[in-house]
Amino acid sequence: MPDNTTSKLQRGLSRRAILAAAAALPLVAIRTRPAHAAEFEYKLATGQSLTQPINTRLEQATKRIKEASGGRLEVKFFPASQLGSDTDLLTQIRSGGVDFLNIAGSVLSTVSPVAGIANVGFAFADYTQVWSAMDGDLGKLIATQIEKTGALVVAKPADNTFRQISSFSKPLKTPADLAGYRIRVPVSPIFTSLFKSLGANPTSINFNELYTALQTHLVDGQENGLVTIESGKIYEVQKYIAETNHIWDPFFILGNRRSMKALPDELQALVRREFDQAAVEQRADVGKLNLTLKDQLIAKGITFVQPDKDAFRKGLTTAGFYKEWRTKFGEDNWKTLESAVGALA
Repeated sequence: MPDNTTSKLQRGLSRRAILAAAAALPLVAIRTRPAHAAEFEYKLATGQSLTQPINTRLEQATKRIKEASGGRLEVKFFPASQLGSDTDLLTQIRSGGVDFLNIAGSVLSTVSPVAGIANVGFAFADYTQVWSAMDGDLGKLIATQIEKTGALVVAKPADNTFRQISSFSKPLKTPADLAGYRIRVPVSPIFTSLFKSLGANPTSINFNELYTALQTHLVDGQENGLVTIESGKIYEVQKYIAETNHIWDPFFILGNRRSMKALPDELQALVRREFDQAAVEQRADVGKLNLTLKDQLIAKGITFVQPDKDAFRKGLTTAGFYKEWRTKFGEDNWKTLESAVGALA
């Protein structure tokens, strides 16, 4: 008959052996990547409203990237300022807080001034001129300057649209109507300069704070494309839109340099291909939307105004706006712009 003391000792040793083996298991799991986990997990952020076409197309691109990479690269999508305001995200893309970022050229110009050359007032006549310039020498010039900040341009520019001026208290038809007018502009020196040249009182406010600023009458009006005005529900707190087309603004899809470098060449090429596709598809989406948004906004209570564009451009010339920015951008850069759009006063 076995000794009870010996039996208990054996059971105790057995339990200790099992516990020791179990305790070792998690260490093995930590060292081994689960079969379903991505080799690279990155973040893509935007500051644009959820319903904007750029968000739809970028989200589709992230899904294509995961599928085409066989799950090796997963880009998690954070639209609509979920990870911070535009200015916050500009810091994060350079520090690596986010790996990819869609950002307006107007905002990007605060850290890469030449990015603002596409925002020269009344420079572009139409979209034919825009895409010829941005897919050509002007776009290459801007991308080169952006990349000096440390971020990479990883796709063709997308369309942040021609911008219109909205107002609450009165229609805006001539520069005289802007005298002392409190207008929200992006955090961008050239926008501030343009509206100061026209006699307005511009205030830089991040887009995620714009609706409240209009609702509380911190500012009288704002300027944006129709897509943004509709998707951001700006029509709820404004009454008039002057179809000025005063500035065209691009979207740039940026990548953190270290994050891109960490990817194998084939994954870098995949990222660029899919984000290029997203940008081109978004351009077409915006073109279609612009054909219908005016009627939609009229139905929601907006009154459209046809301003005297020649008077606005003359006002900028008289105030020295073009002369000032020719000097700031530099003669060679200005010539690249003028080669695409024609002579500017």
